[in-house]
This record gives sequence, structure tokens and C-alpha cells, in this order.
Amino acid sequence: MSRRPSLQRQLLAWMLGALLVVWSVFMWVGYRTGVEEADELTDGHLASVAALLLAQPSTAFTQRPDASRLGIAPELKAHDYQQSMSVAVWDRDGALLARTGPAPLPAFDGPEGFSTLTLGRPARSWRVFARWDGGGHARRIAVLLSMQERDDLAEDIAGQVARPGLWLLPIVALVLVLAVRRGLRPLMELSARVHGLDIHHADRLQAPPHAEFQAMIGAIKTLAARYQTALGHERELASAFAHELRTPLASLSLHASSLHGPLTDDQRRTALEQVASDAARTAAIMDDLLALARASRTQLAEAAEPLDLAALARRIAAEHAQAAFASAHDLSVDAPSDCPVRGHRVLLEIALRNLVGNALGHTPAGTAVEIRVRADPPSLQVWDNARSIVREGRRPAGPATANVGLGLGLGHQVVRRIADVHGGRFEAADPDATEWRGYSLTLRHAADRAVP
Repeated sequence: MSRRPSLQRQLLAWMLGALLVVWSVFMWVGYRTGVEEADELTDGHLASVAALLLAQPSTAFTQRPDASRLGIAPELKAHDYQQSMSVAVWDRDGALLARTGPAPLPAFDGPEGFSTLTLGRPARSWRVFARWDGGGHARRIAVLLSMQERDDLAEDIAGQVARPGLWLLPIVALVLVLAVRRGLRPLMELSARVHGLDIHHADRLQAPPHAEFQAMIGAIKTLAARYQTALGHERELASAFAHELRTPLASLSLHASSLHGPLTDDQRRTALEQVASDAARTAAIMDDLLALARASRTQLAEAAEPLDLAALARRIAAEHAQAAFASAHDLSVDAPSDCPVRGHRVLLEIALRNLVGNALGHTPAGTAVEIRVRADPPSLQVWDNARSIVREGRRPAGPATANVGLGLGLGHQVVRRIADVHGGRFEAADPDATEWRGYSLTLRHAADRAVP
């Protein structure tokens, strides 16, 4: 079984990896800087020796037979960093006055100042500093040091400078590991509290007093509040559905049983019509139950999207055109060219179909049904003039001629839930002066960008 990714392990891996990279760069830079500084120090020693010798009187320079060993004699070595320098002194005519150390003799007319020369057999590289004794040019001095000795000394000094960093790296890494674990302890505690959270008592969730956790705690509590609200609605609606289903199911069972007994043709026809009516009513209730379940799931999980209310209203009207014709209704749409909003397209279609179906199924033939779309605030409305038609003595269309016909209040529960999902409201409008009445589903916000 694969291990789940760990934020703590990932954070430690990134932090230690970054530490190793940065530390390596600093170690390399420090080492190179140490080598360069050691080389500068060695060149300074060469120049200091030359200046010291030039300050001596001419009589101080005499040739000795053991001069080649004076620079490397063990009894003269007093420090690990003491270097074996060689010195050559000439007069103005190029005659060698004195020579000390094992280095080969450089040319009298060599370059002045610092230079790196290849001398001797076998050939070796030497660092040389040569200069005259001022304007008189009475003496010329060259101080030499083996490049191998010079580089060894530079690497030794640079290594001594860099070595503490190598010892310090694991200590810093250990401290960082402990610091990260200690810093993530509040997150671990919060994770444990959320894992053991009772969704019914989310308000009891205690968050660590860190500002970074407050938004997370607020989101958890909001989600829990939505869940509890949806659960309460579901309980209420479950009771309502059980009550509403009891009557059509009992009637369906009764009339289905009566079909097995001795019935006249008219009685059998009536029983079959009642069975069909009860079955349609039960199916409509189940459709509403599925719509409510979809609304609850959308409220918790799905995101709103840009859509056009006007286009949606025209499409629903076109779908119900045949039903309106069959029930002798006049179905029309009053909407602007477009009405952009943010919402759940499927839920709004369910709500509008529900309102239009109820208007067609429970108003008399000849009723005018109008779908109205308003942009400020964005809303879907379904109006009809059934009152004036009822005054003429016409009866409402029944389920046999309507596309959908509940009249049980459950359809309005569906629309009300969909309005809640959109942060809006659903309400019945009072009849106007022309005795038109209607229902309005108002959304909270318009779209923040145009609908494509």
C-alpha cells in the first residue's frame, strides 16, 4: 500500500535540499575566497621580504657556500606555515652578490614586480617578486617561492576555513528538522481535531490561535452549517413526501385491487383512469424528490457558472409549446435579448419547468401563461391570468392534458430550495390590476462577466 504524501516530509525535503544547495555554494565560494586570500598573503610575504632586504646595507650581502640550504634548514623552521623562500641579490651590473634558498637563479633582466616563471631542470613553476632599490638602481632583489608550496599552503588555509562549515551543516539540518516539526505542531493538532470532528457540533471546533488557521476554521464551520441546514430540510421534506405519497399510493393500491373484482366496463374504465392518475402523481412526487436531492448536492459540491437567463427561458418555453397547445394555453416569453448571471444551469431549468408545468396543468384552458425575465435584480417569473378565466366558468386542465401537474406544494419546495442554493428567494406575487398572478425566483447576483 502506497504511503500518502506528507506535508511535513515534503517541507523538510525542500528545506534540507535548499539548505544543501545554498550551503554548497557558500562552501565553494568560501573555499575559492580562501585560496585567493592565501595567494594574496603569500605575495605579500614575498614583497615584505624584498622590502626588508633592500633596507639592509650593501655589506650585508655576501655569498655563502651553504646558501642553497638556508631556506629549508630544519633548525630554522619555526611554524607550519613558514615558507621556503629563496632570495637572489645583484648589483647594478648584474653581478650576483648573494643567493639564498633552493630556487634556481632567475635571469637578471627578468620582469619587475610579481610574475610566475618556469625555472630549473626539471622545470618547475616559481612565484617571483623582483625590484630595484629605488632610483639609484644599485641593487636588484628577487624573492622566489615554489608554486607547489604556495598552492599547498593556500589549499591548507582554505580547507581550515571551510572545515567548520562541514561540521556545522548536520547541526543546522538537525535544528531545522526540529524547528519544522515544532512549527507544524499546531497544524497536526488541528488535523487531529478535524479528523475527530462531530459534524453536528462543528461550532465546538477549537482552532489554534494562529491567524493562518482562521480562514480554514471558518470554511469548515460554514460547510458544517450548510450540511446541518440541508439535513434539516431533508428531514422536513422526507416527512412531507411521506405524507404526500401516502394518499396516491393508498388510492393506487385500492383501485388496482378493485380491478380483480367484477366491474362493469364504465367502472373498470374509471378505475384504470384513477390508477393512471395516481401513478402519474406518484411519479411527479418522485421527480420532485430527485430534484431536491440534486439541489442539495449542488449546494454542497458544484460551482456556479455563467449562463443566460433569457436564453434559458426561451428554451424552456419551446419545450412546453406542445403541452401548451394540447391544453389550449397561450404560452409566451417576455425577456431582454440576454440576461447574464452566475448560477446552476440544470437547477434553474428544473425550477422553471416546475413553475411552467404547474401553470399549464392547474389553470383553465385558454389561460395565458407568460415567462418573464428581469435583469435588475436577475429573476425568473411565471405569470398567468387564470383568475379572469375562472370567472368565465372554465375548469382547470387535468393531468391528462398537462405536461406536469402536481399542485401539492412540493414543486414550490423544489423551487424554494433552488432559490436558496443561489442565495436568492422564491415568492408569490400579488395579482396586479389586470388580475394576473405569478411566482418569482430572484437570484442574488448577476454575472461578473458576459456569457459567451
